[in-house]
Amino acid sequence: MRLLWLAPLSFTLLVTSLQAQLHIGGTTPFNSSGNVSIHVVLPNQRSAGPYLMVRLLMEDSTGMVAGTSYTNDTGEVEFSGIPVGSYHVEVSGDGVQTTSGRTFDVDNRKMSQIQFVVVQRTADSGPAPLSVHSAMVSATDLKAPPKALKELDKANEAMAEQNWKKAREHIDKALALDPDYATAYNNLGVLYAKTNDLSNEEQALNKALSLDDHFAPALLNLAKLDIRQKDFPDAESLLLREVAVDPENTESLLLLADAQYMNRHFQAAIFNADKAHSISPDHASFVHYIAARAYQQEGEQQLALGEFEQFLKEEPKGPRADHVRGDIAAIEKAQRAATAHQQASAQ
Repeated sequence: MRLLWLAPLSFTLLVTSLQAQLHIGGTTPFNSSGNVSIHVVLPNQRSAGPYLMVRLLMEDSTGMVAGTSYTNDTGEVEFSGIPVGSYHVEVSGDGVQTTSGRTFDVDNRKMSQIQFVVVQRTADSGPAPLSVHSAMVSATDLKAPPKALKELDKANEAMAEQNWKKAREHIDKALALDPDYATAYNNLGVLYAKTNDLSNEEQALNKALSLDDHFAPALLNLAKLDIRQKDFPDAESLLLREVAVDPENTESLLLLADAQYMNRHFQAAIFNADKAHSISPDHASFVHYIAARAYQQEGEQQLALGEFEQFLKEEPKGPRADHVRGDIAAIEKAQRAATAHQQASAQ
């Protein structure tokens, strides 16, 4: 799942209820909170870079978000005044798979600590220009003159060569021949995505949808833009419309499940991850990771274990597989502890 996410112009630090929690019941006892530095790195231990969203979640039945921030230029985030308890972080953002860190404790023994989260870069499956011969072209394109089709073909060839100026010239010619050419506007949006022109990308894709509000490629590309901007609610809305038109698009289902997970719509995320798995044997193994984490948020540890194990069947090697093995070990350890506690209580 490659998302060509554009970095925002500045960091955004979301206001949380964390500080209010520190003062419930009066003066906070000394050493009842700590500071955590999160370092987000790639498998080669280099910084994963800025503008990755890091969410700090409480490791309990509520799974409440205790804080949200974005990595700085060195891939780091600081959370201060964290109440005593167990936590994990989730990282998502520019060109990385959504990743959960392992559980860690804030307790009276540590005033501050560093936690490392290894993230995996995603393969490049970002916005791609639509062929004029695609089955997914807009119905409004049927009236486009042959010359406009040829110009769009030439534009696509120029984009393949990363000749953005030439591509723009051919798209402009296609639109001059047919001002209502929805596919040309979609491909113009792709061109703007490739050249990091976010505002014009959004404008071009919205124009394509104004001509055909059921145009699946434009819905998908606009959803990817929303995800790059971390607008997960709007991304989910667009992807729901897209999969209604193109229900067997496993990429769309994966993105939808990921957006729904980020929106804490865990049951919906599980449903669409499972649907992506059932539709095609070529689905991304990452759908099982999303489902597993969603099951954990729902308190279904055994079902989460099954999804993690399925992930390893499909992707048995690599940094992500190693991370999943750690998740499995944590679940099994907790299950053994729960069994031992039950046995001790029964005696």
